[in-house]
Amino acid sequence: MAVQFLNTELPDIIDIKSAAQSYDVGKSFIIQDFNLLIENKPNQGQFVILLGPSGCGKSTILRYVAGLQTPTSGSVLINGVPRNDNDRIGMVFQQYSSFPWMTVLDNVALGLKFQNMSKAERTEKSMEMIKIVGLEGHEKKYAQYPKLSGGQLQRVAIARSLLVNNQILLMDEPFGALDTKTRLHMQDFLIDVWEKVQPTIILVTHDISEAVYLGDDIYIMSTAPSNIVHHTSVDLPFHRGRDIKRNPHFVDLVHDIEDKMMKVSEM
Repeated sequence: MAVQFLNTELPDIIDIKSAAQSYDVGKSFIIQDFNLLIENKPNQGQFVILLGPSGCGKSTILRYVAGLQTPTSGSVLINGVPRNDNDRIGMVFQQYSSFPWMTVLDNVALGLKFQNMSKAERTEKSMEMIKIVGLEGHEKKYAQYPKLSGGQLQRVAIARSLLVNNQILLMDEPFGALDTKTRLHMQDFLIDVWEKVQPTIILVTHDISEAVYLGDDIYIMSTAPSNIVHHTSVDLPFHRGRDIKRNPHFVDLVHDIEDKMMKVSEM
């Protein structure tokens, strides 16, 4: 049974209603009657995690919010109104998305070029974001490997996305290509950025421990035609450090999500 969402007095930041996606003129569906309501949490931000089997449409949901794809049917609302071309929302992918022939500064400032902003103002705002993501001193380097590490390249993408829209950040398996040590560091980095900027972050991941470590709300999607079938509210402290992974309650939450994921795979 699909999860039912309770709309409170908080303003809605993302509302996907009765979305369906078919690539064969309705003969089959990847997702169907899909609903997702995310309410805004001012002066706090939040981490929303999407889990589910491969091919269930997790990335498709992010693409709806980013405006990269339109559902076959249903609606996508941003801040209470239908999504439109003026809603610029950044998305960080697993693959490095920076332009390697451009510097870190030029990559981060790229989205601001389309806002009729002066070069001086673009540079000022971009440098502020570069400092937030810990890349100060690297702004003149070309955004390419090995001049920058994999983790640094993902920081460039995060900075560029937040500069375009610091209210919503979409992340599709952003750490999937990183080694274990770098991935753990990037998790802590993302918590730090979240606390500084306070956006609503929607993260797609296959790593259950990562989901519990970062998430406020974890939603599990079923196999196709997909819908949200489980919701877990992660009742861990707002500020999290790596030591919390040794907390028995953290371990219990990981096991609970694992059990739910196994049940979904058997559906």
